[in-house]
Amino acid sequence: MKKRTLQKVTSVLLISAMAASVLAGCGKGGKNSDTGSSGSSASQGEIQAYTFPLAEKAELSGLTSFPPGTESEPNNRTIFKRLEEQTNVHINWRTIQGDQWGEKIQLEMSNVKTLPDFIFSAGFGDTDLLKYGKQGVIINLEDYIDSCMPNLQKVFEQAPEYRAMCTDENGHIWALPWIEQLGYEKTAIQTVGDMSFINLDWLEFLGLEMPTTVDEFEQVLIAFRDNADALKKEFNIDGDIIPMSCIMNDGDQDPAIIINGFGEGYGDPDRGRHIAVTDDKKVICVATTEGFKKGIAWLHKLYEEGLIDPEAFTQEWSTYVAKGKSGRYGVCFSWDVANIAQVSMDDLIAGKGWVPLPALTADVRNITPQNGSFTSGFDRGRCVVTSAAKNPALVCAWLDQMYIPIQSPQNNWGTYGEDDDFDIFVMDKNDKGEPMLKHAPLGDASPVEVREAESVNGPLAILDSYYGVYVTCPDDAQYRLNWIKDIYTPDMHGKYVFPNVLMSTDDTKTISNLQADITTRINTAKSDWVMNGFTDADWDQLQADLKAYKLDEYLAIYQKYLDEYYKD
Repeated sequence: MKKRTLQKVTSVLLISAMAASVLAGCGKGGKNSDTGSSGSSASQGEIQAYTFPLAEKAELSGLTSFPPGTESEPNNRTIFKRLEEQTNVHINWRTIQGDQWGEKIQLEMSNVKTLPDFIFSAGFGDTDLLKYGKQGVIINLEDYIDSCMPNLQKVFEQAPEYRAMCTDENGHIWALPWIEQLGYEKTAIQTVGDMSFINLDWLEFLGLEMPTTVDEFEQVLIAFRDNADALKKEFNIDGDIIPMSCIMNDGDQDPAIIINGFGEGYGDPDRGRHIAVTDDKKVICVATTEGFKKGIAWLHKLYEEGLIDPEAFTQEWSTYVAKGKSGRYGVCFSWDVANIAQVSMDDLIAGKGWVPLPALTADVRNITPQNGSFTSGFDRGRCVVTSAAKNPALVCAWLDQMYIPIQSPQNNWGTYGEDDDFDIFVMDKNDKGEPMLKHAPLGDASPVEVREAESVNGPLAILDSYYGVYVTCPDDAQYRLNWIKDIYTPDMHGKYVFPNVLMSTDDTKTISNLQADITTRINTAKSDWVMNGFTDADWDQLQADLKAYKLDEYLAIYQKYLDEYYKD
């Protein structure tokens, strides 16, 4: 798996490429600008120039997270070892275990005096960014990006929509983004999160065809239920057969995708906000549509017939996976069925074992892409520079190295030339003979575990144009991209999704407050109605409650930003 002889040559090439792409000089920083708040302005006149590697070693401080069970000291990771050699900058890290990040990072941010220079994998939401900017805890970065970050500038030049998505109403950029393009617009890998998967082995054993309508799908589930004993015997299954399992209202494990065909065809593609965009650019709440009403009624029918897992409303992820790995599911929902079922990557690539269920026709045939998905993977608040940084220009110059095209894939997925038994990459060459990261075969190793052991995350950008030039596409992403393109994209008939926009502080706060009541009310009704059914009076009460929770104001705010996004 290792390419030791090639490693020495490519390390030299990478250092040369790094030096060529970094700063020949930062030049002048922008003038102080009105922050629109009490937050810190990024630059003070001249911004010092830096060229890597530095002539004298410098030290910076950073805070990041690490997955449980992996290396907790970032400087022991190969990626950061190489970065220190290539920049002559040593990072004094503090770390928080990933499953404790949400709680502890709030405490860290409450004391500016003890903050490091930067938070590497902050993952801050819009409310946090605007709050910390207003409080002066973090600094705005647009002047540094323009003066000291040529690699990020190049990303923004190639895909200018990402700069717009990072910028607030006052023209400030408060954080450095994480960008992972895998497909674009209706072929983007994020367009469908809650994929529905069907057990192809069960279908073939029972002599059933792939369902394409909601009625055919129901009959398939009934066949799974009624032939439970035969299925258990044939496939040596320990435990009851479960025709369809899911986790209601739990992101990608929710079954909303299979009700897309009812009524107007919107389904419920955004379980956090319950909004969709019509073809005439109007933001609507899907829980007010006829399609949602009819779809939930149909799911209740399936539940009454014993076709939906009775634990779907209460089970946790570990329980959901355990039952799936025991081979008990006929249909399940997730980002990737390999997370749930016992199936190999080779079988998934070959279309064996488990396959995505196509769009189901009811009144219409449609797949509504997830909101924000047309610009692919994006985290606006991935990395911030704190007001404690004594040399923010150097901090930004160092962070800009994360956006070098051959560096970003390593930060995101893992690297090459590790000392252990596994590598995510081997260093290869592209068609022009230039260095290119090629995904290595992992055998029986879990891609997730290897990635967590090697990657460092943080701010980065991987554009579609990088594949085949700087890096190969991961196999587990490629087969999912193929599923999207071949199975789902042809049925994506809507024109728009709600874009990924940065709202004002006031609007972000208002949306957050309104959303808490609106989403809770919709999710509670959805679970209750699938389990117990509902009447027209129940439906009318939901609509009245949503109105009382100021749904009109909620939608008006989204509409304002949609109109602004698409203005001439």
